[in-house]
Amino acid sequence: MIITTKDWLAQTDRMPGAASFRAFGTVTVANAGITPKLVLSKLQDKSFDLRLDLELETTHEVALQILTDKFVEYKITGNPKVTGVSIFFEGKLLHHIDKVLITD
Repeated sequence: MIITTKDWLAQTDRMPGAASFRAFGTVTVANAGITPKLVLSKLQDKSFDLRLDLELETTHEVALQILTDKFVEYKITGNPKVTGVSIFFEGKLLHHIDKVLITD
């Protein structure tokens, strides 16, 4: 399956009371009944590069068979020291974010 994505961004928010990290982007899916989801990969290395897996969930409801852009986000609270994000789909590298926006 070929996946098309765009507009990937990673952000560490260090504002008091809102400390969090998030990675997000847009995934083009084959129909409106498919929902993309970013989950923490079981495989992590010792670096500060976070590995996420893109999963596609399909509903059994009737959906238009038209390419649809869907927003996808992974978010955790706290202040992790993430310097990059690697996003994988079906075991293959889909996208790498090498610049993390930091909000102070």
